[in-house]
Formats: sequence, structure tokens, C-alpha cells
Amino acid sequence: MSFTEEEVAFIQSQRLVRVATASADGQPDVVPTGFEYDGAHFYIGGYNTAGTRRTRNVQEGNHKVAFVIDDLTSTDPWTPRFLRVYGTAELVDREGQPILKITPVTSWSFNLDGRPLAEARGTGLRRTVHQAS
Repeated sequence: MSFTEEEVAFIQSQRLVRVATASADGQPDVVPTGFEYDGAHFYIGGYNTAGTRRTRNVQEGNHKVAFVIDDLTSTDPWTPRFLRVYGTAELVDREGQPILKITPVTSWSFNLDGRPLAEARGTGLRRTVHQAS
């Protein structure tokens, strides 16, 4: 399976992702950064990517990553929505810098239509297991 039209629209409406990697000894690291999505993979770049922990973590052999794309459409009433992804990362070269190319493995989305949390609670999470491309 892949992302629904609603999930793709949400992804394309957002600019930041909070991506988590872990070092070879298990130390987690999370950082907000920009991203690109090509319809199959997510690309996480940034400034001086060769010196980032996320790059070192993948270089050290820990290819598992997690990230969340989220926002609040309102604070009154409280209206959160998000897409969370577990995936595998590899380093690819873009303009002489290593960036993460993330292949989604499993994802969860919640309340992408932006209903107040009191209304959205009963809908639960939409879980998708993605096929390798």
C-alpha cells in the first residue's frame, strides 16, 4: 500500500519534519528539518549534512529512522493532526552532500481532515504497511 490522497495532500502542505535516528550505541537523536517527497521516498537534507548526527548514525549502520509531520489547525478547540513514519534510510549524494533517502515501512496518520480532537478521538489511527519500491 501507499499513502492515500489525503495523506499525500497533507505531506505536500507541510514544510518541516521531525526526524529521529539512533547511533550505533542506541543514543536517539531527533531534529526538525526540511524535507522533500517524490511520491515514494522522503529526502532529508539541510545545511552541511556531512556533519550531522543523522548522517553519522546512518553511516555507522543504523538505517532505521522515524519521523513525524504534524501541525495544529487550531488551539481552540485543540486540533492536532499528524503523519508518523517508520522507515529505512540510505545516504545518497545530492550536489556533493550526503542526504537521507527514506523508504517508508509503516505509517500512521491521524485527523488529517482537521476536526477538533474531541470529535476525532473516536476515529483512531490509520495504519499502513508500505511495500518496498
